[in-house]
Amino acid sequence: MLEVAIEADGEWDSSTGWDELARSAATAAIAESAFPQLTSSERMVELSFRLAGDKEVHALNAEWRGKDKATNVLSFPMAEAHELAKAASPGPELMLGDIILARGVCIAEAAEKAISIEEHAAHLMVHGTLHLLGYDHMDDESAADMEAREIRALARMGIADPYAGDR
Repeated sequence: MLEVAIEADGEWDSSTGWDELARSAATAAIAESAFPQLTSSERMVELSFRLAGDKEVHALNAEWRGKDKATNVLSFPMAEAHELAKAASPGPELMLGDIILARGVCIAEAAEKAISIEEHAAHLMVHGTLHLLGYDHMDDESAADMEAREIRALARMGIADPYAGDR
C-alpha cells in the first residue's frame, strides 16, 4: 500500500490539488520503474513531498550537495536497492524518502516552457520519485533511461513529453 504525504508552505497556492497531483505522480513513476509492486503491496510504502520556497531548497542544496543555489527538486532516498527488490515481501513500513520542490524555480521553469506550474511540478515529482527508486542521470545511458521512464509516467497522467522541445 502506497502512502504519499505532502506538506506545502504558504508560498504554494492552496487551491491546487497538490495531494492528488503528488499521489498521481508517485504512482505513475513507480509504475514505470523496476518496482511496480510498490503500489499494490500489502506492505506499507511511504514517501513524502515538501513544497517549499527557494530559500529552504537553496539551504538544503548547499548543505547536502555543496551547491550554493536553489534547484528545482531535491530527492533524499532512504531505501536501499535490496529493500526495494523485497518490497512485496512482508515486513515493516518501507520509507522511500523525501522530495522537496522549490516554488520560485518551479514557476520560472514552467514559464520558460510555457506550461502550467502544476504540469511542471508533476514532472518534478515524477523525476524525484524515480531518484528515490535508484534512477539517476549521471551518464548518457542512465539519463536516457530515466528520461524515457519520466515520459511514460507523465503520459499516464495525460501530460505531454516535457523533453519534446529539447530534441
